[in-house]
Amino acid sequence: MTPLLRSGLLTALAVLILDQASKLWLLFVFELGRHGAVKVTPFFDLVLAWNTGISYGWFQNDSPTGAAILLAIKAVAVVALAIWMARSRTRLATIGLGLIIGGAIGNAIDRLAYGAVVDFALFHVQIGEKTYNWYVFNLADVAIVVGVAALLYDSFRGLDAVKAP
Repeated sequence: MTPLLRSGLLTALAVLILDQASKLWLLFVFELGRHGAVKVTPFFDLVLAWNTGISYGWFQNDSPTGAAILLAIKAVAVVALAIWMARSRTRLATIGLGLIIGGAIGNAIDRLAYGAVVDFALFHVQIGEKTYNWYVFNLADVAIVVGVAALLYDSFRGLDAVKAP
């Protein structure tokens, strides 16, 4: 195994461990479900949300068949990303792919264990009488977004390298 691939795999493992540890702690130690919304800062709350859909709660589906289809799609995506990671030539892309893979596996574990993904982080802002909320998310979601951003940055950086004399 190359050092580059090792860094991607270690990144995926670290994301998976941090994601699952945060969810297990919030569910079973802190018992977030019993507390309801917990105000952490004026703009951030901890809330328990069960996401039966995909990103941002799209395609909500409580049926076992729907959950199995989502898991199958996720498994295929993780395999494809792992192949991409094994062939990657830059550390940034490899780590970005590791972030995405770790996050995807973390959310898949939730779906297998609970039938839904555990989301808990909520950013919001109040303007006058109106409160604007962002989607409720978790650490796996953050890792996926950062991983995609890293891949985009790496691809643009690669274009610059090709154009340079």
